[in-house]
Amino acid sequence: MPLHLHDCIPILSPNHISLTSAQSYSTQNMATGGNKYRSYLSPEELKTTQWRAGPPDYAIVDKLFEEGRTNVWPAGSLEEYVQNLVKTWEMELVHKANPDEFKTLDAQKFVLGINGKKFFSLEETGKIGGSYNVFLQTSLPPKLRFYDPDEETYDSSQTAFKQVFPRGFALEVVQVYSGPPVIAYKYRHWGYMEGSYKDLPPTGELIEIFGMAIFELNEESKVVKVEFFHDRGELLAGLIKGKPSHESEGVVTTPSGCPFMA
Repeated sequence: MPLHLHDCIPILSPNHISLTSAQSYSTQNMATGGNKYRSYLSPEELKTTQWRAGPPDYAIVDKLFEEGRTNVWPAGSLEEYVQNLVKTWEMELVHKANPDEFKTLDAQKFVLGINGKKFFSLEETGKIGGSYNVFLQTSLPPKLRFYDPDEETYDSSQTAFKQVFPRGFALEVVQVYSGPPVIAYKYRHWGYMEGSYKDLPPTGELIEIFGMAIFELNEESKVVKVEFFHDRGELLAGLIKGKPSHESEGVVTTPSGCPFMA
């Protein structure tokens, strides 16, 4: 039976949910050192992990996050746990080259779905190009696609959006509706278009999107299923503001799929 958002809205406030997993994760994060919002980035892990393109550096996007976030969640809270889990999961999915080194998810059982449509295994996610290409999936005809995930690779998509958002595309958890093992939360992504996208000049304007997500964890607190619900048009509309109306027609007004985090 498919999982719907309303199935995950609890009667009790998140404050009434056991924080055992959150406290365990926070302790683990402190023990490994490194980044304060993501686990498994200690100096030793940065050296020994197999990375796609070298170890990630989150200093710039974390500064953007701290300057622009709307909430500072208390240490040990459910919200902090979810936010750190999502950021760590994203780090592994985007930057780690060897699935055997993934610690937040079960590489054999993991699936990722967008807007209630097809689910992708970890292997399929890699073949698509991961990250932006998965979250910008669309059913639009190719001729109407301002961004076509079928034509982009992992490298080309990463290069394009790093150019668009030189300071990154920050993520924050806005609200948590239920805690583990089925986590439902609202999130916000934002960045500033301070770089060009293809032939479109930078606008310097804020590009911001909101969405909902569901993370299912197994008995080992590893992620086995993820669903994202959001509108990819909120990202693409910001990129094509300077595009002539006759060129963008049908793209801004017909959004589908969705974008991702930096």
